[in-house]
Amino acid sequence: MKAVSFLRRHRVLFGALAIVCSILLTAGFCVYALSQTAAGSTRMTIVIDAGHGGVDGGVVGRVTGEKESDINLSIARKLQKTFEEAGFLVVQTRPTEAGLYGTATQGYKKRDMQKRAEIIRESAPAAVISVHQNFFSLASRRGAQVFFREGNELSYTLACAIQTALNAMPECVRASDALKGDYYVLNCSEHPSVIVECGFLSNSEDEALLVSDAYQLRLAETICAGTLAFLAAASSGE
Repeated sequence: MKAVSFLRRHRVLFGALAIVCSILLTAGFCVYALSQTAAGSTRMTIVIDAGHGGVDGGVVGRVTGEKESDINLSIARKLQKTFEEAGFLVVQTRPTEAGLYGTATQGYKKRDMQKRAEIIRESAPAAVISVHQNFFSLASRRGAQVFFREGNELSYTLACAIQTALNAMPECVRASDALKGDYYVLNCSEHPSVIVECGFLSNSEDEALLVSDAYQLRLAETICAGTLAFLAAASSGE
């Protein structure tokens, strides 16, 4: 599989670029030139999708009771700021606490997802990052996990780049591989798209991190760094 070969040849590059970009972003250095690589003088667009919203709160933290939708939005806003500081145009599918379904009547979830798909297609993004939080019956399960659509090579390489960056975080207790996922937001377009499950709200240690403003910012910087590594490798044409 071509994507597997691509990943193997660029695994070191992904890791190195993730570390370098994270340092640059933390220092407030603008890497605007990177956003010029594939579109001349036109800024690349990144779509950030804060999962759930409105009456759909998603999962809830076992200890704090914090709603997934609120944590997603908080991280999504930090991601927007991080990408914008790097020179990208950012489109948020859900910029507020409200859902995208209009009124909470029958079929609201389908309308919500269709609106997200519409925003993604109209934005023609270089990457789509959907932010979520995980939950599992076994409370010991923890860690960030990135999903991609099977058969979409660019989504796969984007997922691997972000997962590599997340695995390099000091808080990572176990390195994970990017996983295939059959989800609407991944299937609704051909643009490179991933779902980032930032951690498990069913695990008290992950939950304590995920509700922390400082950790959310580090997550945003790490996800951005992984995306930059993907775009840099992709723009090389290899």
